[in-house]
Amino acid sequence: MTAGTRLLPARSNRFIIISSCIVLSLFFIYLVPKGDSNCHTLRPIHESAEHFSTQQLPLSFENLNGLKATADAVENKEHVLILTPLKNAEPYLPRYFELIEALSYPKDLISLSFLVSDTTDNTIQYLSNYADSKAGSADSYHSFNIYEKDFDFVMPEGDRHQFEVQAIRRKFMARSRNYLLTAALKNEHLWVLWLDVDVVDYPSTVLQDLISLNKDVVVPNCLLKTEDGSFWGYDKNNWQETTESLEFQSTLEENVVLVEGYEELQTHRVYLTDFPTHGDKLHTIPLDGVGATFTLVKAQVHREGGNFPAYTFQHEVETEGFAKMAKALGFGVFGLPAYLIYHINNS
Repeated sequence: MTAGTRLLPARSNRFIIISSCIVLSLFFIYLVPKGDSNCHTLRPIHESAEHFSTQQLPLSFENLNGLKATADAVENKEHVLILTPLKNAEPYLPRYFELIEALSYPKDLISLSFLVSDTTDNTIQYLSNYADSKAGSADSYHSFNIYEKDFDFVMPEGDRHQFEVQAIRRKFMARSRNYLLTAALKNEHLWVLWLDVDVVDYPSTVLQDLISLNKDVVVPNCLLKTEDGSFWGYDKNNWQETTESLEFQSTLEENVVLVEGYEELQTHRVYLTDFPTHGDKLHTIPLDGVGATFTLVKAQVHREGGNFPAYTFQHEVETEGFAKMAKALGFGVFGLPAYLIYHINNS
């Protein structure tokens, strides 16, 4: 060793060697692409998202801008969804289906859906048997769906029209309608018909007739079927507000529910059945409340939030609450005084 040469301690040499190894390791880990099939090189975020959406997650895209009901529904092949909530309805179903089969609207554009609640008869079995009988036939429907949802609401059948039970009964009806609507409504449906199972007479052209008016919500005039053909109004849930009815409502507490057709409560409204029934069948008048014996609704009204309130909404629940809600959303509600349909006398 020559004079003036300085030796580094052994510990310093080890430090330099270890530091160099760490730097080289980091270089290979982060900067050199790997060929291992279990590792992936970094990709831009949009490529990575595209990879996962097409490779690992189910992807569905539907453009809802074209969901528009028109007055030319048959020509445009617009689908109609018929909705009927049921309870112990077996005796009414033969006539119900007889009338639907007679409809002139194309069967392949009609979907039928039912919600059966708290039933003790063979309603579900009858529906199932009927669906089986239509399967594969030339006049089969586009779809046929049966849903069951019990609410444990028990009331003697003979008491269902009593004044005292109307508010609670109608709130349960609202819940059943909302279950049926949310289960059955599909993007293909442009019109929704709410049809009572115990409506026993209406024209075979009724769907085309009502659709031709191109209204958001429209109802015919539902009368009571009588043996002698005498005039008796049935659906008193189709009505107009009056100055007197609005003044009366201003005196009520917010949670008071109004129901129609009872001596115990005079609402001062004008019913659709009060208007003249002669003249043009397709003449319409504006309404503020509707029932659901036969109510045609553009599906858009439901899609944009029009449902059946099971709570007090502007002093209404269920169908009249739906009419109030539809109007609050900016849709029109109309009735046809001279277009007559008939309901069975089951009071």
